[in-house]
Amino acid sequence: MSKVSRTENFYTDCLTRVYIMGVLNVTPNSFSDGGKFFSREAAIAHAVQLKEDGADILDVGGESTRPGADPVSLQEELDRTIPIIEKIAKSLDVLISIDTYKSKVADEAMRSGAHIINDISGLTFDHNMIATAVQHDAALVIMHIKGTPKDMQTNPQYGDAVSEIKTFLFHACEKAKKNGINKIIIDPGLGFGKKFEDNFLILNKLEQLKTLGYPLLVGSSRKSYLGKPFDAAPLDRLEGTIVSNIIAMQKGANILRVHDVKSIRRAVTIAEKIMNT
Repeated sequence: MSKVSRTENFYTDCLTRVYIMGVLNVTPNSFSDGGKFFSREAAIAHAVQLKEDGADILDVGGESTRPGADPVSLQEELDRTIPIIEKIAKSLDVLISIDTYKSKVADEAMRSGAHIINDISGLTFDHNMIATAVQHDAALVIMHIKGTPKDMQTNPQYGDAVSEIKTFLFHACEKAKKNGINKIIIDPGLGFGKKFEDNFLILNKLEQLKTLGYPLLVGSSRKSYLGKPFDAAPLDRLEGTIVSNIIAMQKGANILRVHDVKSIRRAVTIAEKIMNT
């Protein structure tokens, strides 16, 4: 099957099944793994493990977007991600996503075998991203963020968080559609410019975002709001990650972006058996 056909099939199926997206951070300062998979050898080995654990999609990122993170140069991000994507595309039967807000990185990733562009900026940081997605007929994740990773957690304020996120996503998607993008996925951006309580509210009201009519991606894995009630470190947030992802699935999430692929795959399997009986 060609890459174009595979992307088309993935998007067509997105509203009728749940995809597990495994996180592959090729960075030295990820909030969740602290650079554990920064070397190419470690990254490839982890990609293989994520696939074996049940990942449908591997989301490759070369720049940490944790709160307070500084950006990296274009060349550094290319050097971190493109060799990994090339290797995965040649050796693993899996969908590949590039986690970037830089159109040049997205362009090179798509040329190297990626199927999906995951833009945390919701098309606001690099205005060439739309043209890049159109050029490659990519599936495009449009995420909501308030601010930038450097300052997004500096007292973010909302009147009605869910309504404001929905409005942002509506306008971003309309812009994308008018410019020729026809495979759009939305993401509320949990933890990206959100107060502690906002994240729980968004998860509880996800069905309001589903009315926009697009597949919905949720990235709740290991995030700080899941650890705050217990003062739990990122690697000690599995229970909250499982619960938040199953609730997200029940409320209409189509793609679950997670670190603990095996645990989430098993939880989803049981939840689907219960829900479909």
